[in-house]
Amino acid sequence: MTSKTSDVVVFEYMGINEDVPKNITHLQFHPMVTDTDGGFGTFMDCIHLREVVFNEGLQRIGHSDFWDCLALESITLPSTVTYVSHEAFRGCTSLREVVLNDGLREIGTRVFQHCTALERITIPSTVTKIGDGAFLGCDNLREVLLHENIIEMDKWTFTDCPTLEKFNFPSISSRLRIIIRAGHYQRDMERKIDEIRGVVTRRVSELLITATAMREGRNWNTVKRRLDEIVKLIGLYEMKEKTALFELALWKAKIDHAEGANIKRDACRVEVPGPVKDAILQYLRD
Repeated sequence: MTSKTSDVVVFEYMGINEDVPKNITHLQFHPMVTDTDGGFGTFMDCIHLREVVFNEGLQRIGHSDFWDCLALESITLPSTVTYVSHEAFRGCTSLREVVLNDGLREIGTRVFQHCTALERITIPSTVTKIGDGAFLGCDNLREVLLHENIIEMDKWTFTDCPTLEKFNFPSISSRLRIIIRAGHYQRDMERKIDEIRGVVTRRVSELLITATAMREGRNWNTVKRRLDEIVKLIGLYEMKEKTALFELALWKAKIDHAEGANIKRDACRVEVPGPVKDAILQYLRD
């Protein structure tokens, strides 16, 4: 179905078994569509396609659906999309902006292969699997923001990305900044992070892993073990901070309760019982 808005002809995709003209330039999805897959490569070789508006409620991008849509410059997937199938945007050489939202769980194999205009990608925290060669040959990809929750990522995921040097882990970095802002553990934290091979910190509050370390690791599991060490270390310091704050809160509450009873402030101090504190910290160390 086509409609005309401000001299722009918009093709509205109604669902599977619909013939899609190859000369479309603007595409929007009907609100009832849940899957783009009309069989194979639904919009493949629509070389004039410049704009796609996906509908909320869409759940899946199908196999090779936008392969070689050479004019497509940006896409934003709604949070309802959980799976992007194999080679969905392969060869979209003008694709420079990709917005993936929380809700996405899996990125298939070679999804963004040879998207040579893409410079930056943020992988949502809900993604647990990235397929083989998902970003293969993304010549200008410079920055990748990942999350430690990823369970499976093939060693060839970022192969032939010559400008890619480092991977950033913003959720871990955010937790680091909070700890360092307290001002008590910076040197100790720097020393312990430096002991974990393959980790680079331009500043201690920004956690980076080099592309070389990812390749040397041969697989994501090796890198993830390093990240898990850091997350556990952060958790240890977070517990120390929270325990101290809890003790101060108890102290303040006891002072308020004893007001007017001529009791010294120091006598109102309350500490979390040693065995409880030790058990929590031991759990975090193990």
